Amino acid sequence: MKKIMIAGATSGSGKTSVTLGILAALSDSLQIQPYKIGPDYVDTKFHSRITGRQSRNIDSFLVPDVSTLKYLFERDTDSVDLGLVEGVMGLYDGLGTDKDAHSSSSIAKALDIPVVLVVNGRSASTSIAAIVKGFLEFDPAVPIVGVVVNNVMSQNHFELIKGAIERYVDVTVLGYLPFNKELSLPSRQLGLVPDNELPTVDSKIAELGKLAKAHIDLHQLLTLAGTSVDAHLPSPIVTQQVDLTLGIAKDDAFNFYYQDNLAALREAGVTLKAFSPIADKKLPEEIDALYLGGGYPEEFAAALSANTAMKQAVRDFSLAGRSIYAECGGLMYLGNRLTTDIGTFDMVGLLDGDSKMTPRLKRFGYCDATPVVDTIIGAAGTQLVGHEFHHSVFTANAGLEPVLRMQKIRDGVVADEWTGGYQVRQTFASYLHVHFYQSKAVFNGLLDRLGARAHASH
Repeated sequence: MKKIMIAGATSGSGKTSVTLGILAALSDSLQIQPYKIGPDYVDTKFHSRITGRQSRNIDSFLVPDVSTLKYLFERDTDSVDLGLVEGVMGLYDGLGTDKDAHSSSSIAKALDIPVVLVVNGRSASTSIAAIVKGFLEFDPAVPIVGVVVNNVMSQNHFELIKGAIERYVDVTVLGYLPFNKELSLPSRQLGLVPDNELPTVDSKIAELGKLAKAHIDLHQLLTLAGTSVDAHLPSPIVTQQVDLTLGIAKDDAFNFYYQDNLAALREAGVTLKAFSPIADKKLPEEIDALYLGGGYPEEFAAALSANTAMKQAVRDFSLAGRSIYAECGGLMYLGNRLTTDIGTFDMVGLLDGDSKMTPRLKRFGYCDATPVVDTIIGAAGTQLVGHEFHHSVFTANAGLEPVLRMQKIRDGVVADEWTGGYQVRQTFASYLHVHFYQSKAVFNGLLDRLGARAHASH
């Protein structure tokens, strides 16, 4: 397949609008595998909606091994014409000040993906050439092959910017997207509002596609793309087949799951049975364990609270000594109460503590975690990597002790330390989101502690 990355010069460049426009413009004629750099769950839903293929996260902090990242990028792409990657933040933004610390540029170099740089052209002309020149010269090893200008006010405005770039910089200007306030996508505390909550999303995406076809040289973009080959390598973490049926919470409140995590579970022989904590009155039949992912439980707190039958079913499951693994929104659901800006709502009550929404981010970004006792996610002393991103706090009552020691390390220095995560019986919940492909030991250990029974091996 061909491969290309759409990366913003800065986080306000409009790379998401450009990415969605190009996806919409090309999806009617090409099979496209979309990707998102970084831990974002929401942008991938827009990618998947447009292309019909599940978008994948490519993240070198969550998955430290480069060969594993390459596997995740190339797997199952035999029928794909184009792998299109959306960057994260600005091109060189990552963890700390190191331009190669988990930035879009570092992924482009590691996976040899040509980059189309998106710049914000609003209220500027020749200065854009200086910005582009600076980005090309900052790290010549980054394969920047083209530029798209966003937020252009007129054709004349674009010609000024294009002329300046071509005069001072040796790079292809592929085109532009005009400024259109009506096509902006709304956001909330964790980024964009999910696609399924936007009634006009399809019309906005279709219009972005029309603008991309009209103003971006898509043929030239494909000419500049690199080439990647599906290596048909075995999974680096799936080393056994197991007998495990996993109930997985999937509805508007709980839908933050890495597609590669779900694919790894299925490849290992795990049967996934989806259920809705909002709408269903009972858990799926004949399940061995539960997986409660992140999402927006605060947006659906009243409905979650009102579903007393499901809350009782989850409590009974844990009281029977069955395994529950929960991340972020799952933690909030398993506590006693959840307070939002419209009231306080009773939750499941498995963890003796309360969640409360906050006006500002409480935790944001990558972190290292170490269990201090044996937990579902890892035995005591296991080295884990993950990320936290939440606008809430969970306050545990006396007697409920944290089981994870957390650190944020930036530029080689410990920037912050805290504790988190709780385990009661075989129920574990924390704000930490993890990628199973971080290591074979983490993945297979989780399967074992969820109650998997091995019945064969590769």
